Amino acid sequence: MGFEHPIWLVLGPVIVIILMVWRFVSRVDLLIPFSIDQGRRDSINRLRRGMLQEWQVILLAAGLICFFIALAGPYKPIANSEQTVQGVGIMLIMDLSGTMEAEDFLPGNRLSVSKRVLSKFISNRNQDLIGLVVFGTDAFLVSPLTLDHKRVIQQLGSVQVGSIEGMTAIGTALVKGANHLRKAQLHSKVMILVTDGENNAGDIDPITAAQLAQAIGIKVYTIGLGKIGGAPMPFIHPVYGKQYVRNPDGSVYLTKLDEPLLQHIASITGGLYFRATDTESLYRIADYIDTLEKTKIETKRWENRKPRAWPFILSGLLFSFSYGILHFVVFRRWVS
Repeated sequence: MGFEHPIWLVLGPVIVIILMVWRFVSRVDLLIPFSIDQGRRDSINRLRRGMLQEWQVILLAAGLICFFIALAGPYKPIANSEQTVQGVGIMLIMDLSGTMEAEDFLPGNRLSVSKRVLSKFISNRNQDLIGLVVFGTDAFLVSPLTLDHKRVIQQLGSVQVGSIEGMTAIGTALVKGANHLRKAQLHSKVMILVTDGENNAGDIDPITAAQLAQAIGIKVYTIGLGKIGGAPMPFIHPVYGKQYVRNPDGSVYLTKLDEPLLQHIASITGGLYFRATDTESLYRIADYIDTLEKTKIETKRWENRKPRAWPFILSGLLFSFSYGILHFVVFRRWVS
């Protein structure tokens, strides 16, 4: 509890002291021994008067102290706060081309590991709107920007290689994600492009798409997947089982990653390019991007004051009323 005018609290002890002195003076006569010839009635009246005077002093002092506390303006502080969240809009752009089945990321392949890493990333972004675009030969919006992260993770887990024709339309995917982010009123807008290939499909050049993203304030982080030198791409043969894609000359086909393109896209938009060569490095990259793009949370605090004078005013009135009854009714009746 606090007080608006604490100076009034100093007067309370002073009043109590004055009343105690008055009480002592008013009862001096009771300290004089009774004479032997004093009547019984006088003795009883003196005792009654002393007791009633003592209670009058106590009631009067209590009433005055309550009034002075009320004058001091007691209040109960009530702290309030308000948070303004300026979130980040994050559009995940996931490659579903056939090369995402390459097995240089263990356990599993590039796609399965990417889905696990991005699911963890999504779980860490509680205040942000997150969406998902997948692409192959074309690009599709799987999840619009939403705070329902469980649903995004569920949809991310369900996408598979083969659900889209298996070429790589990076420019088309970037435009699809940028067009959706453009409409959002957010503190920051980000796209995270995860791919392991070269742009070989779509009508939109990736550099043009990056320039469009930069023009509307979208930052693009690009993540290139695959070990240096590439990796073989498996497939299931109906007769011979698991096989690997081969070049026309019979050699094993190795995936190719266009790093200069991904670096250029990131540079145009003010983002960064990362190369993930295994599962561990992909986790580190996702964690690093998480530290770069932080949600801005502003907290405003203020204090409300709830008055607490009325209980003391009512108590003071009660003590004063009791004092009046004791002084003007009981006292006169008992000592008369």
